Amino acid sequence: MAEIRLSQLAHSYSASPSKRSDYAIEQMDHVWEQGGAYALLGPSGCGKSTLLNIISGLLVPSQGEVRFDGVMVNELPPEERNIAQVFQFPVVYDTMTVYDNLAFPLRNVKTPEERVRERVEEVADILDLTDRLASKARNLSADEKQKVSMGRGLVRDDVAAILFDEPLTVIDPQLKWKLRRKLKEIHQRFAITMIYVTHDQLEASTFADKIAVMYDGRIVQFGTPRELFESPAHTFVGYFIGSPGMNFFTPCIDGDNILIDGQHLELSAEMRRSLLDARERSDNLKLGIRPEFIELAEDGTSGTLSAVVDHCQDLGTYSILTLALNQARFKVRVEEGGLALSGRVSVRFPERWLTLYVDESRVEVAS
Repeated sequence: MAEIRLSQLAHSYSASPSKRSDYAIEQMDHVWEQGGAYALLGPSGCGKSTLLNIISGLLVPSQGEVRFDGVMVNELPPEERNIAQVFQFPVVYDTMTVYDNLAFPLRNVKTPEERVRERVEEVADILDLTDRLASKARNLSADEKQKVSMGRGLVRDDVAAILFDEPLTVIDPQLKWKLRRKLKEIHQRFAITMIYVTHDQLEASTFADKIAVMYDGRIVQFGTPRELFESPAHTFVGYFIGSPGMNFFTPCIDGDNILIDGQHLELSAEMRRSLLDARERSDNLKLGIRPEFIELAEDGTSGTLSAVVDHCQDLGTYSILTLALNQARFKVRVEEGGLALSGRVSVRFPERWLTLYVDESRVEVAS
């Protein structure tokens, strides 16, 4: 196991980068602590696979340092970093048996055969592969091949870290939850440093203790699934985490009044002061609130905004409403048995869950 520290790290595929858009990874400092279970989450093209390849040694960064337990490894090839990597598509030796596939990394470092047998049987039991040990890898299903690929990363107990690059992409959706749960069990059992790259927020939140959300070559927030949901540090995190994502409104400041799409929004003196201060720094202001935290009330209730139900999506135990103020549309989650889901309703934005963003980044409300 290892602590992985990135210092002043940046990477560009351009030979002479001159502007921000030339960088696949913008300069960053980050630490993956020893023995942690982490996810690197973001959309295609955000830089997450580039960052993983830098950590694994498949790519040398343009600048900065990668350190394993304090030792700089920038120039070390993957085989000398003592890490295992599981890729998007299963990598197995088709002509070998499952047993020999799992044994290969151990035999490659001259592990005594008795120890090889012990580890292979242990890992096969964890991954439910015991009854397939004698089978040729070519005869396995896609999910079984991926389990073998994972097993090769787990079989050595001296690895510094295991890196997973979207390992469940080719797996049948009905089997994904089983493998996610299996990976969590493996981490709890062996406490190996694991970094799991994915674009799927469900995979990230069910596997990882902490998630690094990447956007446009940067880690814009690093926190627990709950922190990402309740306190998004960037508008992208609010949009990307949650289903549906966070609602955003552009406030209009008219003296001491705060208007949302022409309607007065009741706010505390502290929030109004924070908005006024923020306006002095930027014109890019947003208020964000998640659909789960908006409260519905009978039409005409004081201290609320008046909205019209534009659409209702019934999802069984709850519904997702699309509401319209005037031009602004937003989502509200309503549990089964709530208010009428049509016509005109009043909505309240509890200030506890209302977040202020300046230039897309969250700011603390002045007390």
